[in-house]
Amino acid sequence: MTQAKSPATRKNPTRSAKPKQTRKKAPSVDNPGKVLKRSRYSRAETYAIFQRFHADNPEPKGELDYVNAFTLLVAVVLSAQATDVGVNRATKHLFQIADTPEKMVALGEDKVREEIRTIGLYKNKAKNVILLSEQLIRDHGGEVPEDREALENLPGVGRKTANVVLNIFFGHHTIAVDTHLFRLGNRIGIAPGKTPLDVEKAMEKAVPPEFALHAHHWLILHGRYICKARKPDCWRCVIYDLCKSPEKEQFDAVPDIALRTKALIEKDDSA
Repeated sequence: MTQAKSPATRKNPTRSAKPKQTRKKAPSVDNPGKVLKRSRYSRAETYAIFQRFHADNPEPKGELDYVNAFTLLVAVVLSAQATDVGVNRATKHLFQIADTPEKMVALGEDKVREEIRTIGLYKNKAKNVILLSEQLIRDHGGEVPEDREALENLPGVGRKTANVVLNIFFGHHTIAVDTHLFRLGNRIGIAPGKTPLDVEKAMEKAVPPEFALHAHHWLILHGRYICKARKPDCWRCVIYDLCKSPEKEQFDAVPDIALRTKALIEKDDSA
């Protein structure tokens, strides 16, 4: 059962009575708010959090469609300020006709622009797709390099995009800090920081090595579908009883999904 995609099959747990409060604005890259100096969690508590994520969704996947390293790189570049669903819709046909840098350059900027016109900033993104394709051919023999600096030197590619490609395709233990992961790092206080790079470095120190490969997927999915910006769905949270966020909604009982996942771990530990 995948936490991020599980439908809401139960009503919310009963909320305990408490004075009505104005909800704090969720931390964002543009407005992180007051930032903690250190994590709210001990190493053992952090391990327990990622153990829950793993038990609930052992093999999390990114939601962008791709067929090779090049199409993954292009998809991530296109995903800036766009939804994964929208990018997948725009690239479905594009990747059928241009799945290598050579084919993309042959297609041309005008045609790429037409293919991706349904996503935001499509004109500039089409230009970058052609430029990065040309640079891959010129400098890397048409192959996507397994190197952060080389990736970041490509047009339209920043640290987050490089981290995604290195993690998903090459299996590096990188943390790609998007808006969801940045919010979680600060909101639940597991890896606080004023900038995405601060959160990335804090998360690299916090995540136990055995969970490092999938850490950013678990956190991004959790932030996208559960611990959402406007109002977290605490009643669907797999780490509810472990969470120390002051924004956590108080219930009379721990949500079933958290209890079930905890029981799975205890069962495995006793086997």
